[in-house]
Amino acid sequence: MNKSIDLCGLGNGLVDLQYEISEEELLSLKIAKGLMTLVAEEEQASYLELLKDKKEHKCSGGSAANTIIGFTQFGANAAYNTVLGNDKYGLFYASEFEELGIELEAELLDDTPTGTCLILITPDSERTMLTSLGASAKFELKNLNEEIISRSKWIYLEGYKLSQESSADAMFKAVELAKKHNTKIAFTFSDAFIINCFYDGVKKITEQSDLIFCNEQEAITYTKQNDYDKAVRELYKSCPNIVVTRGALGSVVLFDGKKFNIPAYKVQAIDSTGAGDMYAAGFLWGIIKLNNAEKAGNLGSIASSQVVSQLGPRLNDSFFNTFKEKAGVNY
Repeated sequence: MNKSIDLCGLGNGLVDLQYEISEEELLSLKIAKGLMTLVAEEEQASYLELLKDKKEHKCSGGSAANTIIGFTQFGANAAYNTVLGNDKYGLFYASEFEELGIELEAELLDDTPTGTCLILITPDSERTMLTSLGASAKFELKNLNEEIISRSKWIYLEGYKLSQESSADAMFKAVELAKKHNTKIAFTFSDAFIINCFYDGVKKITEQSDLIFCNEQEAITYTKQNDYDKAVRELYKSCPNIVVTRGALGSVVLFDGKKFNIPAYKVQAIDSTGAGDMYAAGFLWGIIKLNNAEKAGNLGSIASSQVVSQLGPRLNDSFFNTFKEKAGVNY
C-alpha cells in the first residue's frame, strides 16, 4: 500500500470556545483550575450562557486535531478521523478542515450535537477546560477507516478517547490495524485525569506504541513514581521512544536509544492552550520529514513556546513562513 498520508490523527472533534476571565470569575464558577473536566451538554450550555457577554475565540479542535492542524501547516499530508454533529459547529469544523487541506473522515450525526471545549484562560495564562464530548462520544469501531490507516506512515492517538468505552475499543482496534499495515503509532497521554481513571487502557496502548508524548506530571502519574528522573526511566521501559515536556524547564527526548535535553524558548506566556499539542506537531514533523529526533525536539519546543505567547491553540501563518530559519532546518 502506498503510504501517501504522513500522519493520521484519531481523536475528538470539538469546537474550541475560548474566553479570557479573571481569577475571581473562575472562582465564582466553582471549577477546578488547570484541569480538563467532562460535563454534560446541558451543563456546558449553562456555562456558555454565563459567558455570553464576553468575547469568544472559536476554532475547530480537539487535542489530536490541534496536532494534525499544526503538522499540516508545517508542510505535510495529514488525515483526521472523528465524529461530528450535523449542526452549525459540525459544518464549521468540516469547512475548516477542507480549507486546511486535511483529509477528514467524520460521520455527521443528526441526533447529537458537535462536541465543544470551553477553555477559560486566567491572567496567569493557565487554561481550565470544560469538555462536552457530544458526537465525539459516539466514535466507535464502525467509524474507523482502515484504508486511511493503511495509507498512513504514522497514526496519532489521544488519551482522551479512552474516556468512553466504545471509543476506547476503537482506539485498541486502530492499534491493531496499524500493526497490520506497518503504520507506526504515536500516543499522547492527554491528561493525568485520563491516566488515573483509565489506567489499564493507557497502559495497553503505551506498551504497543512506537512513541509516547506526555508532560512531567503525566509521566509521574503513569509510572507511580514521586520523582521526575525515576519516572522518565520507568516510562522508557514501557515504550522505545518517549518525549516528556516540562514547561519552562524544557523537555527530554529518548529516541532510537539516544537522549536529548531540549531547551524551552522563553516567551511572555498568554495562554497555555495547545502547548503540548503544538509540541507534538513539530516533533512528529521533524521525525517524519527529517528523521532527526534532536531537530524534531527543538522544532516542537519552538512551536510550543510560540503558541503559548498568543491566544488560541493554533499558530498563525507567519510562524510557519519563518520556522525553518528559527529551527535551523532545511528540507
